Amino acid sequence: MRASAFLYPWDVVGDPAAPARVADLGVQQVTLASAYHSTRALTPRHPRHRIVTAEHAAVLYGPDGRWEGRALRPYAAGSWAPGDAYGEAAEALVAAGLDVHTWVVLAHNSRMGADHPDTSVVNAYGDRYPWAPCIAQPATRAYLVDLAAEAAVRPGASGTELESLGWYGLAHLHAHDKIAGVSLGEAGQYLMSLCFCADCGEGYARQGLAPGELAARVRRALEPVWRGEEPPGGWEAVERLLGAETAAATRAWREETARTLQEAAIAAVRAAAPNGFRVLLHADPVTYHCGANAGVDPEHILSVADGVVVPCTGGADALKAFAPYRTDRTTLAANLTVVSGMGGAPGTLAADAARAVALGADELRLYHAGLASDADLAQVRTALSELK
Repeated sequence: MRASAFLYPWDVVGDPAAPARVADLGVQQVTLASAYHSTRALTPRHPRHRIVTAEHAAVLYGPDGRWEGRALRPYAAGSWAPGDAYGEAAEALVAAGLDVHTWVVLAHNSRMGADHPDTSVVNAYGDRYPWAPCIAQPATRAYLVDLAAEAAVRPGASGTELESLGWYGLAHLHAHDKIAGVSLGEAGQYLMSLCFCADCGEGYARQGLAPGELAARVRRALEPVWRGEEPPGGWEAVERLLGAETAAATRAWREETARTLQEAAIAAVRAAAPNGFRVLLHADPVTYHCGANAGVDPEHILSVADGVVVPCTGGADALKAFAPYRTDRTTLAANLTVVSGMGGAPGTLAADAARAVALGADELRLYHAGLASDADLAQVRTALSELK
């Protein structure tokens, strides 16, 4: 079974032993970050460092001339990934016999939100989410489409995986998060993730909603949530709180916005890529969900992309929604965390992979070979040898 391990360039650059160590796991592929958000990462085996602090979202290569004169443009990495760190790491991994795909994080960029506040999602209370670019805004959409094409099609890459290609909302590990005091549930998360920037206001208006009245209605709908009176629930709770017709109109606007962005970005990547280049999307089969795994319609996205990467740590049921639409030409990859300190279970990887296959998966993604301990990697190596 084909498996790929996620890596950052700083896991490889400066560590000559890294490519062979990853290949020895039994993976055939590495999904290597080429554009990534801010993070603080452990590097437990690197000969030069143990902690890498990526201070802001950045591209991990030298961007080209397409950005000249544009206000929205990718940021270069600092000391954590100078120059063409991606290219240096990719070259070493390919030399070790590994296929390399790019890992591109898109609509998740707190630096852009800080420098250009008007690009951010703004909720019904007027609070901005600097980590969450509003994907309805034309300039932001153009930036994301061009970034997808540039960051995906790097020298030596034979495919890409696009993360955060959709709406981002409230839920996000932002610095020292302190937002768990009230349990929002799916309904509260949705209502707190609705954007009320000018472009979204126009979008709601096209759905027959007055933006100001909608914002007031969302605030009223959230009152029982703040009091702790609203039990957890999914879309039925959104309909109960907001009204079914209003809820459907907001969802229609957001789904159209995300779907057309996904289509445009995938088309741009394909136009820039060589023949045979594979384009996968990190995806959630619930269309109104926000975050790194974009909410999608399974049938539609598998008619547009070459496949999806689906989060399966803690349960693989999300695969069921995609499985009926997978064909011989598309990939359904189960993403399993193998870092025990981050809630992963490398010791049950073989069984978890078998469960994912039974639900329709044909590939594995392992998060994250650079962050895992030696003990975790030993269990991964054993599991993959059993799956062959």
